[in-house]
Amino acid sequence: MADLQADLVLEGGGVKGLGLVGAVTELAAAGYAFPRVAGSSAGAVVACLVAALQRAGEPVARLEEVVRGVDLRRLRDVGGLGRLPFVGRALALLVHDGAYEGRYLEEFLTGALGDLGVRTFADLAIPADDPAADGLPPGRRSRLVVTVSDLSRSRLARLPWDLPEYGADDLPVARAVRASAAIPLFFRPVRQPTPTGPATWVDGGLLSSFPVELFDRTDAADPRWPTFGVRLTTRPPTPPVTRPVAGPLAIALASLDTLLTDQGAAYLDDRCTVERTVFVPTDGVSVVDFDLDAATSERLRVAGEHAAREFLARWDFAGHVRRCRRPAGSSGEVTGGTTDRP
Repeated sequence: MADLQADLVLEGGGVKGLGLVGAVTELAAAGYAFPRVAGSSAGAVVACLVAALQRAGEPVARLEEVVRGVDLRRLRDVGGLGRLPFVGRALALLVHDGAYEGRYLEEFLTGALGDLGVRTFADLAIPADDPAADGLPPGRRSRLVVTVSDLSRSRLARLPWDLPEYGADDLPVARAVRASAAIPLFFRPVRQPTPTGPATWVDGGLLSSFPVELFDRTDAADPRWPTFGVRLTTRPPTPPVTRPVAGPLAIALASLDTLLTDQGAAYLDDRCTVERTVFVPTDGVSVVDFDLDAATSERLRVAGEHAAREFLARWDFAGHVRRCRRPAGSSGEVTGGTTDRP
């Protein structure tokens, strides 16, 4: 295991998530291991692969190799009604609540995770004798947390933490990630059976694209290691890029893009959050640009690498703890590799 440790929270952002790959591999190259990883949407895709690679004893450097196997164009997997000319996607949207099935992503992840020995969240449980489990309630001992927006209950679900409420303890990781990446209207929601009827799960970024506080401890003890967040945006106070938006389709896409990428903006007013966040610039790329060319894909990956390198050059764990130490019970405390949250 690497000498350095940090919990990791990855922002959602559709195809812009390629920037996460560069950032995470650079952090790993600097000697970091990640006891717990969390993510929404594209962040969930990368997070599950990172957790599975580490569980299998594989280097995180293999992340890029695995992600390169994803054919972005195949993410637009139409089926049934969707194959009808001219009106197929509109009909699929009306009948199935999503223009695309989302099956390709789930099947890809099922294979990739299966090759690493992971099927359900139980395969990513933290053993009770693992130092990372110290202080964690049994229901929180997971190497991976995936967030989904539960439209049926109007809440953010944190999987596997909240799985007992759904009666789904054996949920496949690939299905949870598919739900977390189900961009509303573009992809069919995941209908999850529960004892009280099916729950409708969609993109976790709808409610929280950057749940950086997820692993924060709530007592007054100093952290054993930090949480690093990775966001797909420029570091504040960089002026945002202004792009023209004209026409009903452009407005609809821009509205969806804004909804899914601005959920973490409130955290940027918190100095302590900014200090522990890697900001990957992804200007000019839409969350639903499934026709992304190879050059832009590479630009996003390299941007992630550079952002992580710059972050590490100024990162000061001891100084961060000193500046951001807060009284027990207050919100926004830095993580310590444990949490006593109920």
